[in-house]
Amino acid sequence: MSTQFDVLIIGGGPGGYVAAIRAAQLGLKTAVVEREALGGVCLNWGCIPSKALLRNAELVHIIQEQSKDFGFTFDNFSADFEKAYKRSRQVSNRLVKGVGSLMRKNQIEVIEGTATLTSPTTVTVEPGGQTITAKNIILATGARNRTFPGMETDGERVLGYREAIVLEESPKRFAIIGTGAIGMEFAYVHHAYGAQVTLIEMLPRILPLEDEEVSQELEKTYRKTGIDVRTSTQVQRIERTDDGVRVHALNKATGEEVSFDADKALVAVGVQPNSENLGLEAVGVSKGRGGFVEIDDFMRTSVPNIYAIGDLTGKLNLAHVASAMGIVAAEHIAAHPTVGITPDDYLFMPRCTYCQPQVASMGLTEAQAKERGYEINVGRFPFLANGKALGLNERTGWVKVIGDARYGEILGVHMVGAEVTELLPEFVLARNNELTAAEIARSVHAHPTLSEAMMEAAHAVEGAAIHI
Repeated sequence: MSTQFDVLIIGGGPGGYVAAIRAAQLGLKTAVVEREALGGVCLNWGCIPSKALLRNAELVHIIQEQSKDFGFTFDNFSADFEKAYKRSRQVSNRLVKGVGSLMRKNQIEVIEGTATLTSPTTVTVEPGGQTITAKNIILATGARNRTFPGMETDGERVLGYREAIVLEESPKRFAIIGTGAIGMEFAYVHHAYGAQVTLIEMLPRILPLEDEEVSQELEKTYRKTGIDVRTSTQVQRIERTDDGVRVHALNKATGEEVSFDADKALVAVGVQPNSENLGLEAVGVSKGRGGFVEIDDFMRTSVPNIYAIGDLTGKLNLAHVASAMGIVAAEHIAAHPTVGITPDDYLFMPRCTYCQPQVASMGLTEAQAKERGYEINVGRFPFLANGKALGLNERTGWVKVIGDARYGEILGVHMVGAEVTELLPEFVLARNNELTAAEIARSVHAHPTLSEAMMEAAHAVEGAAIHI
């Protein structure tokens, strides 16, 4: 095995392995050090297996809640969560093997172990103490579940996302702390399989980083299905009981102490970077608030030949963002023409939550646009008025486009509804190419499609929606 490389990447997740492939494509001798499994959290314990579980849950929901609408009847229907779990692992394993094949195809050396920086150009890998030299190093070590005192995970009753994704049985009672994408998705899955789900959020609304109307729409839908949503509720501690857990919390609105009994609790209150024990301090790589590694627009750290990408930087903790950052880093190292990623660029990256109804957004919320002093026009179009949505029996939700009243610039897009995560890229492409809502409205969209709702919302920005 060679021990001298042009680029060494520490971490083989969606940022690291994509950076490796791009570097190899550009003729750089490349290696990846990975301590667990190629694909990282996303392929093994996050994005991919969760989407398989969500598909199962969606089908269960349709059969149980919408079967009469479609004219279906069932005797003794049952849904086997263990089979759903096994399918999710099969999907994950297939993709992980695919990443391994891509490494071989691109002649990228994969080194198993834990890497520690010993200088700006060398690392040691344990076990074994092997020394590897590289002209450039990309840090792609990701992040892990964040916990707080009193909410420590034990992997059995109090879970992080990694333990939750490999549950082979859905708990009868499930307390989920945190209502970001992870909390919302697990709530949907387990409620579909019959769990009594309690969603607990410290802030006044669920999905607190999304547009306020999105939060309201999803909370209304979750409550209607029977999920117990508790906002403005701050967890103080989780007690282990004889038959499960008891979550002790404070209702911040009333000052009342409340408690919730459950078989298991999921702590989904954010992530913290895997920036310890990397040797960053020894080589002079600067870390900022929360331990996240500081970078410039080309992913360079304070040490010029050391780059950092993905969740480790805390820019936007999404797999596709990590991949984009990895490509920029590899191209910059290879002196290939590339465009850096600015702070505003992260704002306009696509953000998706894959519960049902789905949530997809980019850019400024309506409140943020007003705070920045924009005069805005807001266009909305409901899926209730969309022929394809009605045909699918998916009437919930809408498309909302926020436009700059002066120049027509697209400032933000916020969607709730069926398959909206698949619709969002049109707006991302439009924004990146400085198209306005008017130009989207004038682009002919096939009928009947869900995408027509985007065209109609764009018309509505100009005050000229056709079908409402």
